[in-house]
Amino acid sequence: MVAIKEANVSEGPVAREIRRKLSESFAPTRLEIEDDSARHAGHHHEGGIDGRPGGESHINLMIVSETFRGQNRVARQRAVTAALKTELAGPVHALSIRALTPDEDV
Repeated sequence: MVAIKEANVSEGPVAREIRRKLSESFAPTRLEIEDDSARHAGHHHEGGIDGRPGGESHINLMIVSETFRGQNRVARQRAVTAALKTELAGPVHALSIRALTPDEDV
């Protein structure tokens, strides 16, 4: 199951692109993307893809994939950040990653 953290929350263009890239790279059984930008209102890096306030600049991510089996936490995070290098160089200022195997997803 690949789901948004809160089903009633629509994803913006940055979250959709993150979802697409991570789905293609890791075939996750669970993928939660949370835009945490509102908690950072007024920050220098507040704007996201369009530079306007509230725009997907701070993302919390939970991804569960068999791909991570045998990898330590650092290797998993490096793999995720490599897949999202364009977003991290542009609209995403902060990315919190929780990367697990299906066995660890409790």
